[in-house]
Amino acid sequence: MNILEVGDLSVRIAGSHILQGVAFGVAPQGVTALLGRNGVGKTTTLKAVLGLLPRGAEIGGEVRFAGAAVTRQPTFRLVRDGLGYVPEDRGVFAGLTVAENLRLAERPGAEPDYTRVYGLFPELQRRGRQRAGTLSGGQQQMLAIGRVLLNPNRLLLIDEPTKGLAPKVVGEVAAALHAVAQVVPMLLVEQNLAVVRRLARDAVVIAAGKVAYTGPAGDLLNYTEKTKALLGVGKGEHA
Repeated sequence: MNILEVGDLSVRIAGSHILQGVAFGVAPQGVTALLGRNGVGKTTTLKAVLGLLPRGAEIGGEVRFAGAAVTRQPTFRLVRDGLGYVPEDRGVFAGLTVAENLRLAERPGAEPDYTRVYGLFPELQRRGRQRAGTLSGGQQQMLAIGRVLLNPNRLLLIDEPTKGLAPKVVGEVAAALHAVAQVVPMLLVEQNLAVVRRLARDAVVIAAGKVAYTGPAGDLLNYTEKTKALLGVGKGEHA
């Protein structure tokens, strides 16, 4: 059974019909990549799953997490039930230290796994007293991912983790995500197709508010014609 099922998901925000019957599943292991050109609704899909749409948004369809219907469930309850989220803008608290950012992410009733976080991102331990706002973009991304990994999760939703990062840092972040995906399934929004190729087993492509492809990631990325038609790029480029 899929860990996440999205069925006939429809979202209108300020009169714009962004998602128009999106449906797909996320397997209980490995990485599912959520792909598409800019502005097609990838981030909106994640936020709809998480209950983070702006006030006044109209949502239809159904979302099931771990077999339970969770459409319109409050975000805190989903997080408590093991749905972790790393937003596109990272969302770190710039005025707090790295250590304080991590402590704030500790979930009541759960034992925080600092060993795993510092094992994946030793830089965070070294910079524990540094204010998060003074970190590089790559270090902030590591902190954003590390906060989620402190707690036990049943599924991770990760939005554009390598956006704007230097190639060396992209490799470090991708390696950490690869290690995490061995134990926690992941729905990943990512524009760097080399990273998608490295991490993803399955892929979902959204185009014009609807699902245009769902299936093995390799069946999409190994064919230049498909990637150009659905993403507007060649198989080795950024979407």
